[in-house]
Amino acid sequence: MEAWMNDVPRAVTETQRRLRAEVPDLAGRHRLLTEALRDEVSAIRAEQAQGGAVPQIAYADVAAGTVSAADIARIKRRGCVVIRGVHERAQVEAWNDEAVRYIDEVRYLERMKDKAGLDQYFSALASSRPQIYSLYWSKPQMMARQNPTLATTRSWLNRLWTFEKNGTRYFEPDQQFNYADRIRRREPGDSTLGLSPHSDGGSVERWCEPTFRHVYRHVFEGDPLAFDPFDAEGRTTTREIPSPAVCSAFRTFQGWTALTRQGPGDGTLQLVPLAKTTPWMLTRALQPDVPEGDLCGAKPGRALGASKQWHPELLEGLVPIPQVEPGDTVWWHQDIIHAVEDHHRGSGYSNVIYIGAAPWCEKNAAYAARQAEAFLAGRSSPDFAPEHYELDFAGRAMASDLSELGLRQMGLKAWD
Repeated sequence: MEAWMNDVPRAVTETQRRLRAEVPDLAGRHRLLTEALRDEVSAIRAEQAQGGAVPQIAYADVAAGTVSAADIARIKRRGCVVIRGVHERAQVEAWNDEAVRYIDEVRYLERMKDKAGLDQYFSALASSRPQIYSLYWSKPQMMARQNPTLATTRSWLNRLWTFEKNGTRYFEPDQQFNYADRIRRREPGDSTLGLSPHSDGGSVERWCEPTFRHVYRHVFEGDPLAFDPFDAEGRTTTREIPSPAVCSAFRTFQGWTALTRQGPGDGTLQLVPLAKTTPWMLTRALQPDVPEGDLCGAKPGRALGASKQWHPELLEGLVPIPQVEPGDTVWWHQDIIHAVEDHHRGSGYSNVIYIGAAPWCEKNAAYAARQAEAFLAGRSSPDFAPEHYELDFAGRAMASDLSELGLRQMGLKAWD
């Protein structure tokens, strides 16, 4: 752990003071970024009114290499995309049915009630059941992760990034790491899951940690509008505060696969579809109206929140994703502000498997080694709370269930 992490409040105060004193023309930088933000939010609102601000493309075009230059430019500007038809619908519907059976067979609800310290939380749920399940190793999850069509999709997404410069290769775009995440099974009428707008992958680190400041170097020196969210330089070496609420792997895109039909109003995803979000948030926390020691509410070991108090201009760009069908996938850049609707007002379950795009690199290889141990033993994935629902459960996926591709993606077999 870095020395500054031993006293985060002091580090936040000292960093904020130093940046306020040292960043050239801080007020001018923030003014420039605010003007750019307002222009982009206006464009987002207009696009949403005209059919949708979140780009949509077909997997067939990804596989054929026929996604247009205009679509690629828009995806990089918006920082997100819905890719339709990545998985066959019949296969996904079978995965959904099997995932539901798996939840029952692992006795998730019964064992959750028995967890020490969880009774009060569980009884407080309006529906008396969770909506996100801390399960990582079911066969539907593992089969979806190793699906060759998903590998093609993730390679294409990784290649939207600049992954090599001046002889330095930051990651391997065509070699995926399967970062194990959870299952969402949200029932109609649920109002317990809503997640406020946030960005994952670090909070106060973005100001305090030198590895993060290198990623956002253009914000604090040079031209802040020159920041490229798809430049991988520095992204694979960041150091996060260890926490079950923080991803310690590198993902080019967060994402999920739809197991059921869902869209606006169904208790699903909302996005601020703007890739260049973080520069404005970084300079916002350094303005004179923000109290000393407060980075606009950023808390260590948590996601970076976007609030009505500090970020109202940004939140005007929050829009729902379009309706998706089983087998469609949704992807958003790791800097993107996203949220989950407070209330599921639809009539059917809103189910997804969380699967992002995480290319092979040193950072992900180190995490893969820890994750592989957890997989083989049936423990919870390392970045998450150690609930271990699948420990000693014979129905979980085993290494013998994995394809050659799946073994490589899990770090259980070397890439050629």
